[in-house]
Amino acid sequence: MYRKPFLIALILALLAVNPVLAQDEHTDPRWQASYWNNTSLSGTPALQLQEASLDHDWGTGSPDPSVSNDGFSARWTKYIDVADGTYRFTATSDDGIRVWVDSALIIDQWNDHATSTFTADKHLTSGHHWVQVEFYENMGFAAAKLSWAPATSISDWRGEYFNNTSLSGSPALVRNDTQIDFDWGTGSPAPGTIGSDGFSVRWTRSINLAAGNYRFTATVDDGVRLWVNNHLLIESWRDQPPTTYSGDIYLPGGAIPIKMEYYENGGGAVARLSWSGGGSPPPPPPPPSGTVIVDNTDAGFVKGGSYTGWRTVYEGYGGSLLWTYNNDRVRPYYNWARWYPSFSAGLYEVFVHIPYRYTTTFSARYWVRHSGGYTLRVVNQSLYDDDWVSLGTYWFSGTSADYVSLADVTYEAYGSRLLAFDAVKWEPR
Repeated sequence: MYRKPFLIALILALLAVNPVLAQDEHTDPRWQASYWNNTSLSGTPALQLQEASLDHDWGTGSPDPSVSNDGFSARWTKYIDVADGTYRFTATSDDGIRVWVDSALIIDQWNDHATSTFTADKHLTSGHHWVQVEFYENMGFAAAKLSWAPATSISDWRGEYFNNTSLSGSPALVRNDTQIDFDWGTGSPAPGTIGSDGFSVRWTRSINLAAGNYRFTATVDDGVRLWVNNHLLIESWRDQPPTTYSGDIYLPGGAIPIKMEYYENGGGAVARLSWSGGGSPPPPPPPPSGTVIVDNTDAGFVKGGSYTGWRTVYEGYGGSLLWTYNNDRVRPYYNWARWYPSFSAGLYEVFVHIPYRYTTTFSARYWVRHSGGYTLRVVNQSLYDDDWVSLGTYWFSGTSADYVSLADVTYEAYGSRLLAFDAVKWEPR
């Protein structure tokens, strides 16, 4: 009985030394954060602190002067208190991220990648649940974010609405939209929840479509990005009056994933999406040959412009690529390249290979020369890591008039972005 006062005194002394122990870990709203100056969370942390939210975008900077700009890692832990139900966890990162809820690893993207968003749904019982997030940054940009919200019953389009123009953070509203056919004028998609200006939306769903050629049409005021079957088909991420864009693509049939991203800056707000097609294409002139790939080291690749502007690195498709800094406008010595295929006339889908580095431009402007003329496809190279990205499906004449071209003129701030010039692929359809 003489030990009890001693134990009480010892506990009080420990709480005085470390006030964190005095808080109820189940109700503490802060994240316990640790940062390491390596990518493996090993050794003694360089920094430990508490953070009110896990919503970081450091750009090319550092979380703290004691932490390196590149080659660092972090771990965040906390308890959350929820009602019984299914929750959608949303993680955004550049580079690797892992998320545990209780003992379950629900998101595992432990790899180098450009800023990307990942989701996972998990049913949680009422009460406290342990959440742990691990992250590493290799090089370039750095971002780490986590949010969660009750999963909404979705039968049509899953509409995620944000009170910002960058689709960042947690959605302010998630709802089922029967179709994307909105003209809000100067009003709001959800008065009292979403502002009339400065908002963004992400719509996603899978639709069963028959095999065939399709034309997707989007009308927007302001910006739009449309992915069909994981191909970026339409991209015009800028302020603009109501403008209509179309993109053609061949689809193999079955459940086709579609994602449309949209933002409204000011004034009127319009977002519409429709598609048509699905019938069999007319028979081509002689049947196309097999897949054709033209790499930057092949005879079908030509380049021009400033000799000193070109850089070569030994990575990318085929173990080699070229890259340049961007130009903000057409200058006397801007750099350009063309890829000329050698194949029979016919219908082909065109892909460009985007490597995982030297790809920070948001506006790589690819021109496709085909039998119907010229088609411009603007690609945000920073979204991809060693991916083949579709520029659409076209009829080609099978002559030297067929090519894909790319210049370093992106109309972004001069010398602020990197463009990669790698391989182009034509696949018969």
